Order: sequence, then C-alpha cells, then structure tokens
Amino acid sequence: MTSTPDVVTGEALPHGRQSSRDDEFSSYMAARQAALLRTAYLLTGERGAAEDLLQTALAKLYLSWDKVRDRGALDGYVRRIMVNEHNSLWRRAWKRREHATDDLPDQPVHDEYDDGLGAALWSYLQTLPPKQRTVLVLRYYEDLSEAEIADVMGISTGTVKSQASRALAGLRERAPRSLDPRHTDPPEEER
Repeated sequence: MTSTPDVVTGEALPHGRQSSRDDEFSSYMAARQAALLRTAYLLTGERGAAEDLLQTALAKLYLSWDKVRDRGALDGYVRRIMVNEHNSLWRRAWKRREHATDDLPDQPVHDEYDDGLGAALWSYLQTLPPKQRTVLVLRYYEDLSEAEIADVMGISTGTVKSQASRALAGLRERAPRSLDPRHTDPPEEER
C-alpha cells in the first residue's frame, strides 16, 4: 500500500484515505463554490476581493477537513472563516491608509438591462460600516437567524440586533424613499 504525506500534519496517510479526503473536498467545493462566492461578494463588495476571500476560506477548510466532524455544518464553518478573514482585513494597517477624495475615478458603463433597484440598494449598503454590512448580508442575503449570525461573527445576539438596527436606520436615512418596498408612488392624476 502506498502512502501520501498529509498536507496538514505531514504524516503519511494511506493512499486510499488521501484520495477519499480529496474526493470529498472536491465534491463539496464543486457543489457549494458558487453560493459561497456570492456570500464572499456580498461581504466584500468586489469580485476580485470575493474570489480571494473564498480561496483563503477554502484553503483553510481543506487544511481542517479531517477535523470537521459534522459535514452538514460545512457551510456555516466556511462562512465563519470568511467573516473572520474579512474582519481581519479591515483591521490591517494598509487598509487604513486609504483616504477619501473629491475626485472620483471614471466608472464603467453597463449596457445590460437593470431595473436599478438592486444596484441602487447595494450602493447604499456598501456605505455602511463593515460590521453592520456583514450583519445585513448574513441576515437578509444568507437568511441566517440572529443566533446564527452571532455564532458566525463571534458576537452576542444583542450586538447582532443593535448592529442590524443601526444599519437599517442608516439605510433609511441615506436611501431615497423610492427604494422602500412599502413606498408607492401616487397615481399620475394625483401628482
């Protein structure tokens, strides 16, 4: 029987076990990569940063693959890794060297149809502080409960509630009424 050194421990694994491990991981990654990339994008707001975040999270998952006992909880485990990695990115010193400017760079033009509501709402969501944006992404895009968000972010449920409340209040202040789903325009004859 041949053996292959394990990436995590350096110990030799029987060839069949290494192959089975790699097959399991590859199957999981193929099935869940698109959904996890969506979550990463919602956390970062940028395609390239989302791909980097997901790649880091999947690499960390691979290194811990044998330690994860509950295979049904893999998505939660990966989300937790992504949130922690994303949080550590905000705290890095190089990130703080960025500064606001009055000169905006040229923006690309998109030629495809878009009703504009999703993009408009996303532009306001990106103005929120990272922690508030993370709470809203996990709550409304990933449909996690407050307890699940608290667990993923490593904060209390009360903090999740207060961050969500502040974030929604901030969105209400910044966004126009036309983006409010409860808002309806008066009929033409009443204008």
